[in-house]
Amino acid sequence: MLRVDEVIRERLSSRVALIDQISHYIVNAGGKRIRPRLVLLCSEALGFDGPERFELAAVVEFIHTATLLHDDVVDESALRRGRATANAAFGNAASVLVGDFLYSRAFQMMVGVNRLRVLEVLADATNVIAEGEVLQLMNMHDADLAVRDYLQVIRYKTAKLFEASARLGAVLAGADETIEALCADYGRSLGTAFQLVDDLLDYEGSSNELGKNVGDDLREGKPTLPLLLAMERAPPADRSLIRQAIEQGELQRLPEVLDIVRRTGALEATREAARGEAEQARAAASRLPASPARDALIDLCLRSVHRSS
Repeated sequence: MLRVDEVIRERLSSRVALIDQISHYIVNAGGKRIRPRLVLLCSEALGFDGPERFELAAVVEFIHTATLLHDDVVDESALRRGRATANAAFGNAASVLVGDFLYSRAFQMMVGVNRLRVLEVLADATNVIAEGEVLQLMNMHDADLAVRDYLQVIRYKTAKLFEASARLGAVLAGADETIEALCADYGRSLGTAFQLVDDLLDYEGSSNELGKNVGDDLREGKPTLPLLLAMERAPPADRSLIRQAIEQGELQRLPEVLDIVRRTGALEATREAARGEAEQARAAASRLPASPARDALIDLCLRSVHRSS
């Protein structure tokens, strides 16, 4: 990961000062770097140790960072990873354009790896992620959203890049289609579990631990799984309150909404759904050749569910 950070710093350089400033601002803000880790661990688990793995690990982090820049503009977010979002610090226009720079820089780096399959995987992933962003936008303030449609957004918007990151490790190692599919299944399930816990923590965590404002999803009118399950389980009066909070983005109703999602068991049910996805990821990783890297992939499944940020 230290080598990946070196590549990130090298590739962020631009003759345009504002690009340098904003790119470093958000990339150096920290984060879990899970997607780059998946590239490294999957390639290592399959016996590949070439330098291309560092380049592609940086690529997926750039793509992820670009989506964060665009997300925060769309969501009008003010806090991420414990400090002001780039759009809050530098303005929406600059954030969107620097996000575009990161996308284009990522594609420059993909071409440098000189593998058509790498381009196929990442071009497909970025397209699906964009579809997921639009789907989420369409679902805003929709209190009648079906759980399956909510999960589709997660698969597209979050899990797809996890899937692509894990798949890239297999591609670099020259693995056959079966192994590549196993890695993809692992990444997809892990990414889904990760997002389910993120959605859970928006109602269970604290701003200090999360690095963002608790209740942001409610403010934005996002009908995430804790709310959808609470509506299924709550009596009519509580269901009506949640519906109104989703449709109006009423953050002032957050204490009442929190009380309902806790009383209905929606938080634990969401975590149980995340455990199910993590178990699917663990089962896929367990079929890879035994190695410390495979063990680390399995350990990530447990960590993805039992976390507070």
